[in-house]
Amino acid sequence: MPDFTEQILAAVARKSYEPLKPKALARKLGVPQKLYGDFRNALRELVRQGRVEFGKNHAVRPAGQHGTVVGAYRRTSSGLGFVRPHLVEGKAGADIAIREDDSLDAATGDEVLVKVLSKGRGEAGPRGEILQILARATRQFVGTYFERDGDGHVRVDGTVFSHSIYVGDPGAKGARPDDKVVLEMLRFPSQEDYRGEGVIIEVLGPRGRPGVDTLSIIREYGLPDKFPEDVLEEARAAAAAFREDDLAGRTDFTGDLVITIDPADARDFDDAVSLLIDPRSKHWQLAVHIADVAHFCPPGGALDKEARKRGTSVYLPQRVLPMFPEIISNSLASLQQGRVRYVKSALIDFTPAGQRTRVGFHDGAIRARKRFNYDQVSQILEVAEAHGAQRAVTADVDEELVALLLRMRDLAMILRKRRRKRGALELNMPEVELEYDEQGRVSGAHFAKQDVSHQIIEEFMLAANEAVAEHLAGLGVAFLRRVHPAPDPAKLEAFRDFARGLGYKVEKTVDRFTLQRILEQSAARPDMHAVHYALLRSLKQAVYSPDEEGHYALASETYCHFTSPIRRYPDLTVHRQLGQWLLTGRAGGAEAELHALGQHCSKMERRADLAERELIKVKLLAYLEERLGTELEVIITGVADYGFFGQAEQFPVEGLVHVSTLSDDYYYHDEAAHSLTGRRTGRTYRLGDKVQVKVVRVDVQRRQLDFRVSDRRRERGEVREEPPRPRPGRRRHQESE
Repeated sequence: MPDFTEQILAAVARKSYEPLKPKALARKLGVPQKLYGDFRNALRELVRQGRVEFGKNHAVRPAGQHGTVVGAYRRTSSGLGFVRPHLVEGKAGADIAIREDDSLDAATGDEVLVKVLSKGRGEAGPRGEILQILARATRQFVGTYFERDGDGHVRVDGTVFSHSIYVGDPGAKGARPDDKVVLEMLRFPSQEDYRGEGVIIEVLGPRGRPGVDTLSIIREYGLPDKFPEDVLEEARAAAAAFREDDLAGRTDFTGDLVITIDPADARDFDDAVSLLIDPRSKHWQLAVHIADVAHFCPPGGALDKEARKRGTSVYLPQRVLPMFPEIISNSLASLQQGRVRYVKSALIDFTPAGQRTRVGFHDGAIRARKRFNYDQVSQILEVAEAHGAQRAVTADVDEELVALLLRMRDLAMILRKRRRKRGALELNMPEVELEYDEQGRVSGAHFAKQDVSHQIIEEFMLAANEAVAEHLAGLGVAFLRRVHPAPDPAKLEAFRDFARGLGYKVEKTVDRFTLQRILEQSAARPDMHAVHYALLRSLKQAVYSPDEEGHYALASETYCHFTSPIRRYPDLTVHRQLGQWLLTGRAGGAEAELHALGQHCSKMERRADLAERELIKVKLLAYLEERLGTELEVIITGVADYGFFGQAEQFPVEGLVHVSTLSDDYYYHDEAAHSLTGRRTGRTYRLGDKVQVKVVRVDVQRRQLDFRVSDRRRERGEVREEPPRPRPGRRRHQESE
């Protein structure tokens, strides 16, 4: 049965929505008459929960306009909580502060109904109390088991709960002290029962054992790590039916010079490229071939339902949780070297200057001639640049392949230049790759290279994504776009003031060309990190939606994701619509359903990103726990009145330098300048600054790290060091971002 709850909420949240009576709303959503009763029941439940309401003439409209708000709750370690209201007509209100005694037994992530007690003025935002918990984010939590006074307890990871959870008899499920376990919450902590009660449902293994940290994060975020048997059976049936010599209904590209370029450790290959130059017109003829996953995954089947549920593959350190079983993701749909594979192909012609002139789409088949990794391509291009193309030829790479790579480089740089000319932003936020020893423990880290080989594939994938999006938009069909809304004007003004404070000349009106110029100018300045971090915090998050809002950072009016259907469900939906058009000349899309699907896929994407970042953080904290006293150079990523947060350049993990440890002066906080400044010395710690610090405390379980600014005078005993004060709750502005 359709999820009418999500469809109703998505419909009333649209900017263009005008209140409709229930029957009219049902018709707009395409609800069959036989399911209207279910639709009415879902609507009544939403009204009861206060998420929508009946207005004039019994028309359905968004709630939250008369003193109640529905949103997601987040609790800080200090006990204070905040509720982020859901979007209403495309807008979200300010975060609502919830005192601990007004929070019932809500836990972080729960969806709650809030009564607004005061709207607040100035820096004091609105305050409210939770009336009802509408939906639990989860009842399962991961923590460390211990025993006290003959009873079993679990200290939940992170700062979700202030106290440990009572789990009854010691040794339940065979748990031993210091084991990582999964518990099911029976009774959440509250004012009346501050410990709460749970039951252990799974023992993951001793804390610190390799692999246990990964399994802990998988359970903590509710990530699916196994496929149901019916899904595997459908994948096996698809494999049994596939024949490489069956090209019926497909354009045969198997004789073309097609290659793939991926990371050296890639396991699935969902994009391949080819490039020619027309000898008469001198036009570029780019072919982007994308794995035709839709051929193996019909809508409504077990594979489709599971992929839709997952929304995305999850890439954790040393482990991948794929959206499709490996029979599909690593075999049938993977564009392996020398194997015939089905593809959706975008053939794009460009003028010599890189202007797109013609686009064609095909159900095709390819046989990739060569699988390259990024390092190999970079090396070939460097040799060809320094010594000529002939010197780059090897036993494995012939002249034809070298010439193809050189053509690809030339076109990619032309396309890149055109994107920058139209105002595309390029933030320099390099990714960090972890290094491991033979036992699988972190032994170091390094920055991932982002050179011309990466830029080639990036430009070609962007071109294909944009071409497909513009084609579907031209058909007038609703589809899942990749939307990146324009920044909030107030945040842009704050960034403008920040940049001016650093000495950049910024006009009164800030547009993307102004931002682009600042980014370019910062590249040669020591405050580059400050500028890039500050701008990143000013931008909104990209999401999936059928709304025509464009992609701000790419300076693209119409954009979608088409190039990774193996690992992203939105790409699969676009493939199906393109396939429908290729087959019938028409394509369709239910806008309300796409809104709900876009919200779900965006949520799954955020979950995957959070899980990846959190596991990297856990692994790095475990690494640093054994290296107290290590000195690091950090970049200041956040400033508050109680101190500043810094991230080590080689480690993507934040630590706190508490203001109490800055004992050389009394420091005051300048919120507008994102800085702490000493009253006597004038010494300043500002967002983006580089600072030398020392690791002084690591708490892997609570995911916390404390730094202290390195000071040689302390080592000589000239400055008295005081112990760090207790850590405060998270910054309020962090909770609301």
